[in-house]
Order: sequence, then C-alpha cells, then structure tokens
Amino acid sequence: MSAHGYDKGRLNLPFVGISTFAKSPYVEDWSRIDADVAILGAPYDFGTQWRAGARFGPRSIREASTLFSFGHAGAYDHEDDVTYLDGVRIVDIGDADIVHTDTIASHAAIETGVRAILASGAMPVVLGGDHSVNIPCIAAFEDQEPIHLVQLDAHLDFVDERHGVRLGHGSPMRRAAERPWVTGLTQLGIRNVSSTAKEGYEAARAMGSDILSVRQIRKLGVDAVAERIPAGKRYYLSIDIDGFDPSIAPGTGTPSHGGFTYYEGLELIAALAKRGEIVGIDLVEVAPDYDHSGSTAILASQILLNAIGRICHRRNALRG
Repeated sequence: MSAHGYDKGRLNLPFVGISTFAKSPYVEDWSRIDADVAILGAPYDFGTQWRAGARFGPRSIREASTLFSFGHAGAYDHEDDVTYLDGVRIVDIGDADIVHTDTIASHAAIETGVRAILASGAMPVVLGGDHSVNIPCIAAFEDQEPIHLVQLDAHLDFVDERHGVRLGHGSPMRRAAERPWVTGLTQLGIRNVSSTAKEGYEAARAMGSDILSVRQIRKLGVDAVAERIPAGKRYYLSIDIDGFDPSIAPGTGTPSHGGFTYYEGLELIAALAKRGEIVGIDLVEVAPDYDHSGSTAILASQILLNAIGRICHRRNALRG
C-alpha cells in the first residue's frame, strides 16, 4: 500500500491519459493489428459544402468515449440481460494521413487504413470526418465478399456531380451504388428539405436503393423495416450523425430536424446485427465546435460502443 492508501499503479481513469477510443490499446504498426475491432480516424472535411469542422470529429469522439471506459468487465444491459463487450478486443490504430486540400491523397490514405484492418481480420470502425470518407471505406472492400450498404442519415447523399465535384459529402451513396461489390442500399432517416433533387431519388431506386424517412420508419416499426433489408447478408453500416435529431446531435455541419431519437437508432442497429453480419462501420459528420456541451460526441461514442457490443455478441452466439 502506498502512503495514500492504495496500491501504486495506473488507474487509467477516463479523465486522464491519452484518449484512444474507449481507452483501448493504440497500435501504431498497421501490419500488427490483432483484434476483433479496429478504430481508424479519418479527420477529413474538405468535402463539406456549408459548415466545416468534422475534421475534429475523431478526436472529440475518442475523448467522449472515455466516459464509457472505467475498465469493468463488459457492459451489462439489464433490458437485454446481456453483458456486451465482454472479452471484445478493440484497438485504436490512430488516424489516416490527411493531406491538406488533396482529396485523392487523403481518400487513398483512408482506404489504406481500412484495407490494413480488413487484412488483419478485424472489423473496421472509421470515425469521420465528413461523409465523403465513406467513399474510400467502401473502395477498401473491393477484394472482400459483396456487401449491402445500410445508411442512417438525414440526406440521401446520391448526387452524381455538383459543380464538377464527384467526391464530396453529397455523393458517397452514389459512388457506393456504382461499385460492383455493393449489392444494394437501404437508406434510413432521409427526410423532407434535402440536398438531393427528385432525379437523385429516382436514380437511387433504379440502382437498388430502398429509401425510408423517419416518419415512415415510425409508422412501420423497427421489425418491419428490418424485414425489408435482405436477410443473411454482409452489411456495411454508415451512420451520419445528422440522421439523429439536432435536439440530441446539434454538433454537425448540416443539422436537419425530425431525426431519430437515440433508441430508434440503437434499435435499428440491433435489428441489423441480428439480420446478418455487420462487417464495417463509419460514423461521420460530428463537428464538435457547434456543440459546446459535447453531447453529440457522447452520442456518437455511445452508439458505436453499443453497436460493437451487439455485433460481437451476435458473432459469438453464432459460433456457439
């Protein structure tokens, strides 16, 4: 015992130390990733059209995630009577290199990071950044088995080209639909005043997309929505924080009222985890400077940890 009455050692409490995601181990050498889940930051926001600041998203999400990192064995959910995250190996591999003003180089660096995670056998979880970072994330799955893309978002993000720009945050779902390894899209939360013209919706549906607004989802119910998603597939989940209502997620560049509550988002993700296998996630558009309370980053980290917990619990159950 020390003079202060406790054993000397590193308590590693949430408010001290380096803020990796959930205080997980940091892996600098991307050839030595050995984990179930690997976190990659993509602090890129040159694809934004209005309010920038999502480049600070990864840092804010990591810092917020320390709230949930007291080191206890897993996270017991009394509603589900399940201890999630118990034994789940999460590592943080830091950020992809972002080259100022160079979209191609920055996207290539993000793709390299995701490919390194996939090569290790871990599931990539990418912290954006604006939604254009989804483009290199999906590109990294080129050598994998096909995926079905599920998007939680206020906006369709299906712009083909705007002012000569094809790689901005209004275009990732269009770019994904063009990939032969993306078998279809389910776009959830898309609502009223949006950035996409009617032609964009027509093009999305023609390219295999199922589009539902928040109001339509509430009318159908989560179970009915899940039934619309092809069963038993490999899913890539893309979460734009503006899919949630700005009353709980004000810290974003393009807030849109009428969004999901926390539990609506969680229940959709939980249903998806039971429907098939989620093989990758990105969470984008957290711009902390527009939310001095930090609640948007806390929401992002909480939804991610819950998603990881449910994905890994489902995998373990299937393995017996």
